[in-house]
Amino acid sequence: MNRKSSLPLLLVVLVAAAVFIWLSDASLPPVVASHFVAGGRANGFMPRGAYLGLMLATAVGMPLILSLVTGGITRLLPDRFINLPNRDYWLAPERRQQTFDYLADQGYRFAILLCAFFCFMHWLVIRANEQQPPRLPESMLFTALAVFLVALVIWLGAFFIRFRRRPST
Repeated sequence: MNRKSSLPLLLVVLVAAAVFIWLSDASLPPVVASHFVAGGRANGFMPRGAYLGLMLATAVGMPLILSLVTGGITRLLPDRFINLPNRDYWLAPERRQQTFDYLADQGYRFAILLCAFFCFMHWLVIRANEQQPPRLPESMLFTALAVFLVALVIWLGAFFIRFRRRPST
């Protein structure tokens, strides 16, 4: 495979996310509205430190764990546990390394997408807490969800197109 890995970009995104969340401390009140119901009204609150820790774990920790798992676990699993279309073709010795590299790279790309989505959600919580009473901007939330879902469908489509086709030999 002659592609560059998305790992360096993922690392930059994770560091930027951690810095963004850490520096947002001053933008939040001591007690943060952190859960919202329909209409954007806050119905759950938590101390600022706990909220920031949770956001760091969510926006940085989850994508990091996901990328480590997708980048490493497939290499450790027996072939019978790897569920790919045309598995025997893609895991043949001459294509095995390229397949695992592609799976890892796709994991890094999904981790970037997930991190960006969580950071945007954090920014929405910051905006919500600037108002009294706190109110989440629902139109922006639904737009972000739509963008995330479209990106997810594109990501999944690329994945399935790659492994569904079996080049003729």
